Amino acid sequence: MSTVIQTSSLSTEEYLQGELTSEVKHELIDGYAYAMAGAHANHERISGNVYAEIRQHLKNLPCEPFGSDMKVKVGLNFFYPDVTVDCDFDESQPYFTEKPIIIVEVLSKSTRRVDQTIKRRAYLNLPSLQEYVLIEQDFVDVEVIRRSEGWQSKHYYLGDEVTFESIALTLPVEDIYHRVQNEDMLEFLNKQAEE
Repeated sequence: MSTVIQTSSLSTEEYLQGELTSEVKHELIDGYAYAMAGAHANHERISGNVYAEIRQHLKNLPCEPFGSDMKVKVGLNFFYPDVTVDCDFDESQPYFTEKPIIIVEVLSKSTRRVDQTIKRRAYLNLPSLQEYVLIEQDFVDVEVIRRSEGWQSKHYYLGDEVTFESIALTLPVEDIYHRVQNEDMLEFLNKQAEE
């Protein structure tokens, strides 16, 4: 997240209207719009990998995935998660969802604090949400927080498989990090090449 872009509080209507014509995406937090910074290639690889796997898995099912252009509304706040899944999308509000069952955020140094604090608190208040997934881009760590487990964190690393229970999808961690260029992945691939 970047810096606040206005000096006075915005209404929901003003924010949504502005987003329709803005060249830059903004998240609305407590009435203030924050410009979103561009993403690193590893961020795009991870979110693309997760989206593609979920999309294929849900292809003929009622639940559908959305990428980072779909907003999630939580109270009066609006966020742009990297991947969401909604099983009961409200077509009367085509620019945001209020009922995601799973939300995925890819973390970077600049977004980690907000994703782990402000967004986490907000998302866990959504009655529909079953899982919140935080994936590090600079090293290998997939954190899954599930309603069914009292919102306790579980971490998954290379060699592990992650099950997204809300959509009955299991993925090897290395598939989530396919083509990602970070120290953990390079070491993992070198080890595989030696075996």
